[in-house]
Amino acid sequence: MKVSAKTEYACLAMLELAAHYGSNEPVRIRAIADEHGIPSRFLVQILLQLKGAGFVASTRGAAGGYQLIKSPEDISLGEVMTVIEGQETESTGAVAANSPTARVLVDAWREISQVEHDALYAISFGDLVSRIKRQNENMFYI
Repeated sequence: MKVSAKTEYACLAMLELAAHYGSNEPVRIRAIADEHGIPSRFLVQILLQLKGAGFVASTRGAAGGYQLIKSPEDISLGEVMTVIEGQETESTGAVAANSPTARVLVDAWREISQVEHDALYAISFGDLVSRIKRQNENMFYI
């Protein structure tokens, strides 16, 4: 699976917003950009796309920033990827399915694509925040 930098940045931003969900304090663009090395001008464009999709809201002013509108449990990786990358397309490969052998191969590509799709839509940002918390609990400091 190929993931563009734009999609990865969008998912990182969504994870930051998901981690702060319910705090009633907007997360500043600068904080997300600095934490993950994302160019802030690029992050603004990404957040505007996510806002247009109804995932985030913005607050203006000195204490402004972005917040999730929906619960992190209600937003999947697949949804965010679709917003950023555009409509999903079916992957059939470069082989024309003119022979029984080629049809079997094309069917295999479709099965793999379906498994990938199902996995992306099964993982929510709430799941990912839980994973981060578990990982942080298991860290040892010397």
